[in-house]
Amino acid sequence: MKTIAFEKYQGAGNDFIFINAFDHPVLLSDSEIEFLCDRHFGIGADGLIMLIKDDEADFFMHYYNSDGQESTMCGNGGRCAVHFAHAEGIIDTETRFRAIDGWHDGKCFDANQVEISMIDVDSLQQHSQGVFLNTGSPHLIIESVDVSTEDVLGMGRKNRLDESIHPGGCNVNFVQILADGSLKIRTYERGVEDETLACGTGVTAAALASLIGKPAGEYTLTLQAKGGTLLVSCHFQPDKHPVFSHIRLRGPAQPVFKGIITLR
Repeated sequence: MKTIAFEKYQGAGNDFIFINAFDHPVLLSDSEIEFLCDRHFGIGADGLIMLIKDDEADFFMHYYNSDGQESTMCGNGGRCAVHFAHAEGIIDTETRFRAIDGWHDGKCFDANQVEISMIDVDSLQQHSQGVFLNTGSPHLIIESVDVSTEDVLGMGRKNRLDESIHPGGCNVNFVQILADGSLKIRTYERGVEDETLACGTGVTAAALASLIGKPAGEYTLTLQAKGGTLLVSCHFQPDKHPVFSHIRLRGPAQPVFKGIITLR
């Protein structure tokens, strides 16, 4: 039997199980992670995140989807990881950490607001379905007149499995541009294989895609996901490399509860 201490977090409704493996390694199988993330038999979460020691960074963030598989970068998970690391005494209010896609810095603000940097983005691909780009995780952006009427499960699953868009599939985002320039977004996430209440890398991808055709400059966009409001800022230079730089994702990161669970 394994007894594991954990803490549950949510960032704009995107929820995660956190395990502090900084001083004591924790080994979990794919099936054990899948069980812990199961909303009926386990704790329930969109994913599981372990913080481990890193020789060069404050910590390394290992992210696993709810299917038990280690996955690509998770933006909301990264923001919650910064809050969790601060609460656990691993960092102060600012940090520089590593994830599977490389380096990120982060900062905790008042009222459970956390901001992290995202990787530069230099490649956008136009498909008949929408715009594809990788913000640490692969995303297809489909523009919508009204996201509330979209068949997110049906169309999301269909496009998520289309390997002509991206080998191994991608996340699928339906994005509505509002009159005030803000965006509404709904996301179908691979690995979860369902709609989630928010997706940090998806929100970032949607914000960047919305700038296509606009002049170069500094931008900050407000995005409304089903689970809450997120802000994405970046430097956009369409004729240079990288096209998008100084990308930052900001929003809520809140502890929900903590506990101990025994795996039998």
